[in-house]
Amino acid sequence: MHFRPLTTRIGAEVQGIDLGAQLPNDALDALYDGLIRYQVLFFREQKLNPPQHLALAESFGEVDPGHPVYPHVDGYQSIVELCSEDDKAPDTDDWHKDLTFRAEPAFASILRGVEVPQVGGDTLWASMSAVYDSLSSGWKSDLEGLYAIHDMGTFRNDYLRKGGVTAIDEALTEVGSGVHPVIATHPVTGLKYLNVNQSFTRNIVDLTQGASDEVLQYLYQHVRRPEFQVRFRWENDSVAIWDNRITQHYAVCDYLPNRRHMQRVTINSDRRVAQ
Repeated sequence: MHFRPLTTRIGAEVQGIDLGAQLPNDALDALYDGLIRYQVLFFREQKLNPPQHLALAESFGEVDPGHPVYPHVDGYQSIVELCSEDDKAPDTDDWHKDLTFRAEPAFASILRGVEVPQVGGDTLWASMSAVYDSLSSGWKSDLEGLYAIHDMGTFRNDYLRKGGVTAIDEALTEVGSGVHPVIATHPVTGLKYLNVNQSFTRNIVDLTQGASDEVLQYLYQHVRRPEFQVRFRWENDSVAIWDNRITQHYAVCDYLPNRRHMQRVTINSDRRVAQ
C-alpha cells in the first residue's frame, strides 16, 4: 500500500489496495493511520458492491443507520444515494461537514462514484486544522471557549417541499440540534481545528445575532482559501474516505444536466477512539 500526498496539508491518493477484499488488521490499521495523517484518502478502480461498501465502513466504526432526508440503496438503509441530473441540483454545493446538527457528529464518510459525468462534478475538501493554524493569535483567543448551535440548516428546503411549514416544524423536533465548540480538538492527534460550517451552523452562543453573523461570515470566507484545500476529479469506481471531524467538503455543481450518481456510508463512531 502506497500513500501519495496531493498537498502538504490535506489529501493523499492510495495505491496497491483492494477495498472490496477482506482486509487484514494491519492493512486496516495502515488505512486508519493514513486517514488520520492526511484527513482524506482517494482510491481509483474500486468496484465495491453494497455489502463490501458497508463492510469497509464497519471496519472503522459504527455506521449511521440512515440519513433523515436522502434516499438509500434498496436493502441497505445505511448506504445513502446521492443523485443529481437534468434540473435536479444537489444541496451539497456549499462548504459543510456531515450531520453536525447531531449531538455527536459523525467520525467519517466513505463516498463511492457510481456514475460520474465526463466533465465537472469534482469534490473539494478543506483542512480545518490548517484553517485554524492560519488564524491570527487574536482570533484564536477570541474564539476559544465559544460554542455554536447547529441544526438541519439547508435540509429545511427538503422538508418544505415534502410537507410545508408543518413538516419543517416536525423535523426540527425529530432531527434536533447540537451545540459544539467553535474550536475543537481532534481526539487522536490533539490538533485544534475550526468547527463551524456554512450549511448547519446557525449562531454562536453568547453573541448577539449580528455579531455572530459577522464572525461566522469571516470564518466561512477564510475556509474558502484554496491553500487549505484539495480537489478530487471523480471517475466511476473512485472512492474517497474522509475524517469528518477535521475537514469540510464541497461538491461542485458544474455538470448539469448530466448525471452524477454517488453512494455514501457515514461512520458515526471511531472504533479506535472508543477503545
